[in-house]
Amino acid sequence: MTRVHDMGGRFGDGAVVPEPEHEVFHEDWHKRALAVVLACGALGKWNLDISRHARERLKPTDYARFSYYEKWMGGFATLLVETGVVTRDELAGNAEPAPSDLAEKAWKPTEIAKVLSKGGPVDRPRNVAPMFAPGDTVIARPHAENMKVSGGHTRLPAYAAGARGTILRLHGSHILPDAHAHGFGEAPEPLYAVVFPASELWAHPEHPRDEVVLDMWQSYLKPTS
Repeated sequence: MTRVHDMGGRFGDGAVVPEPEHEVFHEDWHKRALAVVLACGALGKWNLDISRHARERLKPTDYARFSYYEKWMGGFATLLVETGVVTRDELAGNAEPAPSDLAEKAWKPTEIAKVLSKGGPVDRPRNVAPMFAPGDTVIARPHAENMKVSGGHTRLPAYAAGARGTILRLHGSHILPDAHAHGFGEAPEPLYAVVFPASELWAHPEHPRDEVVLDMWQSYLKPTS
């Protein structure tokens, strides 16, 4: 069963309306929300996939009513408490903050530009042989679920589950989010760009000849024969 965040291709949510290119933040606090979440990633208490899963675990009613950065802050609060960075009382302002042994890991202002310019590459040396090549026809796993953790994180969208597509290219070997979000290590495996016809994804596509390209890990796919 997928969570409320898995909204791709869902009927009734209206058209996607691109925002003006110059409009990066709608409110001043959005900048601070982005900054504090990125900065606390340096504490080493979680990774990108754990962070994504924290946002996915928001209550459906909260997820539906929260704005984009409110979702970020909701997941962030969960991570701070679950990993012991702060207590619930400290987070709620009901206790005096205690000195933290994590303070020395905080980014210094002079380090920020250098750290952010490096990014967070998730490609890894290959340790699993690719099963597919460009042009191969594949079928996505029939259920958009984590195969190890019930209700766990996965990057397989529900609308593509069970769909038939064609391998466009191999991206190399990348960290598997389904494992990385739950403490099972990086478990890198081949990652492919897969082309799906719109008619394969939806019963009544507005433009049946359109195509959708999705990046999919090898364990998400199986051969057609």
